[in-house]
Amino acid sequence: MFLHLGGEVVVNKKDIIAILDITSTLISKDTRDFLKVCEEEGFIEEISQEEPRAFVVVERLEKRARSYKGVRKVTVYKSPISAVTLQKRASCKNIFPLEQEGLDSFK
Repeated sequence: MFLHLGGEVVVNKKDIIAILDITSTLISKDTRDFLKVCEEEGFIEEISQEEPRAFVVVERLEKRARSYKGVRKVTVYKSPISAVTLQKRASCKNIFPLEQEGLDSFK
């Protein structure tokens, strides 16, 4: 399943490490230091021109053409969508009501 982070950015939910509220996370010195390092290393991607409301930390495996092993790449997205909304979307168990009916018979 995928999660829309805003703009034209969609990520696989299994690749998400953390969804963080921007206002509450910037209070912590450790989080500010983490984001500063991410900025210096080029890991941060701006999704849109809107003011960011959440950070989404994503780690994906990028396959190489000449190697069987992939390389893990961390990206921190600045999302204009609130962390609460992103977390609700990410935790949506089943969006297909017809499939849910079949599961209800096992209760």
